[in-house]
Amino acid sequence: MAQSSTTNPMSPSPLLQNLRNVIRRKHYSLRTEEIYVRWVKHYIRYHQLRHPAEMDESHVVQFLTHLAVDRQVSASTQNQALNALVFLYKRVLNRPLGSLAGAARAKSQQRLPVVFTRDEVVALLNQLDGTIWPVTALLYGSGLRLIEGLRLRVKDIDFERLAI
Repeated sequence: MAQSSTTNPMSPSPLLQNLRNVIRRKHYSLRTEEIYVRWVKHYIRYHQLRHPAEMDESHVVQFLTHLAVDRQVSASTQNQALNALVFLYKRVLNRPLGSLAGAARAKSQQRLPVVFTRDEVVALLNQLDGTIWPVTALLYGSGLRLIEGLRLRVKDIDFERLAI
């Protein structure tokens, strides 16, 4: 797709800006916005810069198959790309996708989680000091993810009930 001489190459794509606006109106996280925009860019580049409005389910199936077969992405990565494209077509282009049955699916890997024993956790926590210790102990004891623990505020903790 040729770029006209009047178009500023640094200006954001109207499609991507619209995608961002819809995501923000729906109060999705900033991380979700970044990921959805990245997957839509990959999709557009894969199809030689064609606008998604010009493409249909067969193009989505082709892209998802490419991810699974050629790039050998994980099932969760392929699902993330699928969710981004479903959102784009349904919420931004107002054209919900039909059947995507022909897409090759990435295989899920069965991984057993590595779990520390109680003694290993105690030994690990004993090696920590300063502000790292309470944050690590809180993450371990509460099951919070790292970003959740780092964003935790005092008002999020109920000291009387010992609950977050």
